[in-house]
Amino acid sequence: MSAGDQRDGGKAEERGSRAEVWPEAQRAEGLARGAALKWASGVFSGPEHLERLSQYRKRESQRTASVHTRLKSMVQSYLEGVAWGLEQLRGARAELRDVSQALRRAGLEADANADGLKSLDRLREAAVSHRHLLAAVSNLPRLYAVRSMVLETERLVESRRLLEAHAHLMDLERWQDDILWQLQGSSGSSGSSGASGSSGGRLSAEDQQLVEEYFSGVGQLVEALGKELWAVVSSALALARQNPTPFVSAVRIVEREEALDRALREERGGAQRRPLPPGRPRRWRTNFFQVLEEAVSARFRSVSYLHTRGPGLAGHLSALQHGIMADLATVRHLLEHCVPPHYRLTAAYLRASHHCLHAHLAQVISWDLESGEIFAVLNWVLHIYNSPDMMGHPELQAEMEKEELGPLISSEGLEQLQSKYVQSVRKSVSEWMHKALQVELQDWQRDQEPDTDHEGFYQTSLPTIITQMLEENARVALMIGPSLRDQTIQMGLYEIENLLNRFREALVDFGKEHRRNPINNRNKFYLHYLLASISNCIVLKKSTESLQRQHSSRSAARFSRTPPNPLAALDRAVRRACRLVMEQLLVELQPLLPGLFTRSWLLQGDPTPKLCRVLEAHLELYGRVRPPCRQRLQEESRWLVVVEFVGALMKRRMVCRGAEERKQLSQQMIQDEQLFREVFHCVDSEGLDPLALLPVLADFVGLRDPGLLPLEVSGLAAKYPDISEEQVSVLLDLRGDVSREVRGAVLHLLDQSAPPLPVGYRPIFTHILVPPAAMAFCLLSAKCARGAATD
Repeated sequence: MSAGDQRDGGKAEERGSRAEVWPEAQRAEGLARGAALKWASGVFSGPEHLERLSQYRKRESQRTASVHTRLKSMVQSYLEGVAWGLEQLRGARAELRDVSQALRRAGLEADANADGLKSLDRLREAAVSHRHLLAAVSNLPRLYAVRSMVLETERLVESRRLLEAHAHLMDLERWQDDILWQLQGSSGSSGSSGASGSSGGRLSAEDQQLVEEYFSGVGQLVEALGKELWAVVSSALALARQNPTPFVSAVRIVEREEALDRALREERGGAQRRPLPPGRPRRWRTNFFQVLEEAVSARFRSVSYLHTRGPGLAGHLSALQHGIMADLATVRHLLEHCVPPHYRLTAAYLRASHHCLHAHLAQVISWDLESGEIFAVLNWVLHIYNSPDMMGHPELQAEMEKEELGPLISSEGLEQLQSKYVQSVRKSVSEWMHKALQVELQDWQRDQEPDTDHEGFYQTSLPTIITQMLEENARVALMIGPSLRDQTIQMGLYEIENLLNRFREALVDFGKEHRRNPINNRNKFYLHYLLASISNCIVLKKSTESLQRQHSSRSAARFSRTPPNPLAALDRAVRRACRLVMEQLLVELQPLLPGLFTRSWLLQGDPTPKLCRVLEAHLELYGRVRPPCRQRLQEESRWLVVVEFVGALMKRRMVCRGAEERKQLSQQMIQDEQLFREVFHCVDSEGLDPLALLPVLADFVGLRDPGLLPLEVSGLAAKYPDISEEQVSVLLDLRGDVSREVRGAVLHLLDQSAPPLPVGYRPIFTHILVPPAAMAFCLLSAKCARGAATD
């Protein structure tokens, strides 16, 4: 193998080894060769470019030499850094070796001196005993004085010299704390006595019990002082008016205790970690406000409940108001100056009074209250409590704004109380309405005419009682608020509806009883009281509409799912009363109706004048009824007269014997129609006039040419589409001159036309009954048989 081959082989082997170790280098070399080939192919694209090959080779050689120089410089600096690091590691290893040897020598020396430390245990025990003896000797004067100090403090407490007693008590507690701390070995003086003082050993249970037994009177003094202290605080309102000095002393003691609690927490919570004395922290400021609230609660509990039920509840609430305001005045003007400003004593008393009132009213509303009692509570809670006479006072307003007191009664409780009020009022209203209705029924049996108002209309006491009662209840409820007013009005509308339903039933029974009694025992003022009932309904309708206008539609859906409908009940009652009035008119007309459409009526005109006199009497009475029912009665009486008059015509009492009699019958019907019009002259007709039917029927009867009857019937059916074939047949029979062919043509025409009833049309012939035709009795002769076969 030649040297060149060996060199090429060596380079290839070297590249192979680099590729195995550094695959990224091989990839970079390949990319570089590819880029160089690409560049060379672009530069030397033609033979004429080869002359610059030497220039390119020289430039690339220089660039390659520059790169190699930078690479060598970088590698050199890297190697220098590595050499410096190795030198540092060698130095650190040497130092570590020296430190390890020094530690080993120190350990050996410590093991050699361990036996010498055991000889110091006896000295340590002696030091502890000396420390205990030193504490005992230094505290002997205090220990001898404890008993006398306790007795003196007890005497001061009993004589209510609270400040002096508290000063003695603080000395006793300080002595006890110092002794415990010295015995425990963690005081500041023992901290300078070397390691033994800083060890802070735990006090033994025997020593702890011994000290507590010796100072047992201190704990009893704390309880006695606290008892006297809270007794003074609880009677602060009485003391403020007489001698506030004990209260001021109590506040000063509370502030001393708070300062001691705060100082001990800061001192014992530091680096010493010294435990707090027994019974600390006392938090007497918190107890102060608790006792104050308990005192306020006791004033509420002392109130006698014997006279708070019934009418006395309003007086009880008024007494509460005056008592609270008097106490607040005492707190603001006297006690507030006896405490530090941060106590905000007025706000604390407000808060305590509010909470006690909340509990007290919760007890009150749990009773079975009547409506007057509930009203007193609601009025006091919603209006008086927040008024300027109480918590809305200008001087209290600032304190009230700072305190989130909440309502005296929750919204749910208020709703329940209002519902209870409405139910109680509803029970009372129902009873009063029942009594008023009973009085009304008794008035109906009186043997005298009903009373009249200033306009001359009949009336009774029923609508006045009902209206005044409901309006008064609504006015009283509005004093509480619109919501309660709406609920009360809603209740009143329900009760009016129930009353009107019972009223309508009473009218039905009144009419039945009147029809059941003999004529000589009937109430001669029956019709008068029916008319008075109608006028009462009109008055009640106006009152009901007034209540509905006051009622808020927003709250209607909240109070009930089915709203009341008293106007519908009123309409039913009025219709029933009007029907009874018409029935009475018919009863009085009934004896005269058989005389119509007879030969005597045709010749003399009787009994039409008698009918008119009965109508005039009734119409005169209808004038005592309030409009619009007066017009309604007049209209109904006119329809009744026409229906009964035409009904008498349909009874087939007579058949005209000729043209002269038909003419006479037609003229008599027109005369009767004129008489009826004179009776009803004051009535303005709306829509179809029922009296207009009589001239139409008269023209039908008096028609001379029977051949025109189909045309006449067509016009009659067009104007009165409810006329039936039976009624037309009766009219044809009445004429007495209609042939079978004409009858058939008329009935066929009537059957073919049959127009539907127009909108707003009031039927009249529908109420006119046609009695069945009487069959003439005869033997079945040959002539009748042939006639029947022909038919």
